[in-house]
Parts: sequence; structure tokens; C-alpha cells
Amino acid sequence: MRRRSTPPAAPLAQRNGIDPVRVRLPADPEGIWATVGDHLTGRFEGAIGAERVAAMLREGRFVGAEGVLRGTEAYRAGTHVWFHRDFAPEVPVPFEVEIVYRDERIVIADKPHFLATTPRGSHITETAVARLRRDLELPSLQPAHRLDRLTAGLALFVVRPEDRGAYQGLFSGRRVRKEYEAVAAYDPGVVLPAIVRSRIVKERGVMAAREVAGEPNAESGVELVGRRGALGRYRLVPATGRTHQLRVHMNGLGVPILNDPVYPEVLPEAEPGDFADPLQLLARVLEFTDPVTGHPHRFESGLSLAAWPDPQPG
Repeated sequence: MRRRSTPPAAPLAQRNGIDPVRVRLPADPEGIWATVGDHLTGRFEGAIGAERVAAMLREGRFVGAEGVLRGTEAYRAGTHVWFHRDFAPEVPVPFEVEIVYRDERIVIADKPHFLATTPRGSHITETAVARLRRDLELPSLQPAHRLDRLTAGLALFVVRPEDRGAYQGLFSGRRVRKEYEAVAAYDPGVVLPAIVRSRIVKERGVMAAREVAGEPNAESGVELVGRRGALGRYRLVPATGRTHQLRVHMNGLGVPILNDPVYPEVLPEAEPGDFADPLQLLARVLEFTDPVTGHPHRFESGLSLAAWPDPQPG
């Protein structure tokens, strides 16, 4: 089996905490591209237009291992090219990312509601990883797992690339105990505590996941830990990590999480800058044995939910 070679280090520094894009010039047995510029134009004109590609070449925005590319260089398959994309302006998420714990290997951060963990879709620079890279001056920082944009709470980031696999393996191997807190309607007819098991499927391009018949692939523990009038406070302990799992299971019990814009009904997307009604779901606890040091860790979020501001259960 042929081993894939490691790509060279990027000659461009991060911009706003975001890595440059790297492309590798493909084989060209038919000799379609005489120059690097020919290929870059053909490759990107559909997305940004030939004029914009030409402008980026004039501005020295495309860089190879040996320096700036002007586009006139002879085409050579296998050459690596780096550049920074132009990002659309993003509305800043007006909440801080708090550091719960930091050492030479990991950072545990309290991610606020509305802030994506990693760049995705229209959320690029306004993400937790981009902010932490900038603020902590840790350009190699990477998340070990992903917390939904609408969910607040604890997220684990890895400082050194060589350690990332070990910490990601904690999550893929289900060796992390995660405890969430949620606020939803109180329903005396819902018998709790309960273990909810179901089969959840999430189709690409479809906002809501759904429960279907078949062997369960998702399991959540649900416990009522407090009541205030019509609202209940719930402790949720997922044994698996399906997309939207806790939101789907709470909705299935008939007590959807407060301010959920997807369950039970997909609502129109909020306007940019609308931070008024955060989903009342918080990743409260992360507990695991460090795969590098063997040290047991237990971290607890310092955040609270607006619908139930007391940070202590009960």
C-alpha cells in the first residue's frame, strides 16, 4: 500500500485564526494547462470569476513553496499552492469564550451560545477555534470534538497536532462522560428518570434529524432535577453522540428544549445579530482520563442557562 506523503508546511500564516487553503495541482496528461494561472483560472472562475482570480494573481495572493506565484509559471503537476479566501463579513457573536483549563496539551473552553466550534458554512472567523487561536496565540489549536453552534458549554481543544488523535479517540471510543443541562416544559406525565434509546438518522442538507424504526444507534439518560412552575430542569447524559441527539430525544418525550428552532418545528432562520433566544442546552460536565498522562479530569462549565440562572442543579 502506497503511503501518502505529508504536505509541506504552509508558507502563509493564518489570517484571523483561519488556515490558508491548500491545493495540489493535478496531473495533466492532455496538456490542458500551460501555466499555473491557466489552471487556477479554470479551477476557480466558476466560484469567484476569472477577473477575481486574475486580480488575486496580480496582488500576489497565490503562494507556492518557493514564493509568490504570478500565474505565468509553467504548469507542474503535484505543485502545492496556498491562498487565503475572501470571507464575507460576519456579525460578531457578543459573548466571550472563557478558558476553564489549559496546559501544554489541551484547552477546555466554555463556548457561548450562537458561536460555532469550527468554520462551517457562513460561520468562518466567528468560531471558537478561530478566536482561541488568535487570543491564545496557538495557531495549531484544533477541536477534539464539535459542539453545536446553538449549544453552549464545555469543548475540548488540542494544542499540538501530534496529540489530536489521542484526544479525538476519547470521543470516538466513548471514553468521555458528558453531562448536559437543559430547560424545557415540565410534564408530570413524563416518567423520569429514563433511558431513551432510538434510531436517529440525519440526512445531508436536511435541517432536522429524525427517529426511524430499526436498531437503536442513540442512547440518552434523562433526569428531572428541578421544577419552577411550568418549567423543568433536566440532566441529560448521552451514551452516544448522534447529531442533535439530545434535542431529538427531548422532543420525542414531548418536552422539547426551550427555544429550539428545529424541534418540534423547523422555524425560519434568525436574522444575523439576533441573539435574543438561546437554545436552553448547556454542556455542563466533561469527565475523562487523559490519554497522554493517565490523569483523571473532571471539568464543569461556569455558564448558566438564562431560563434557569442558578448554576447549581436543584
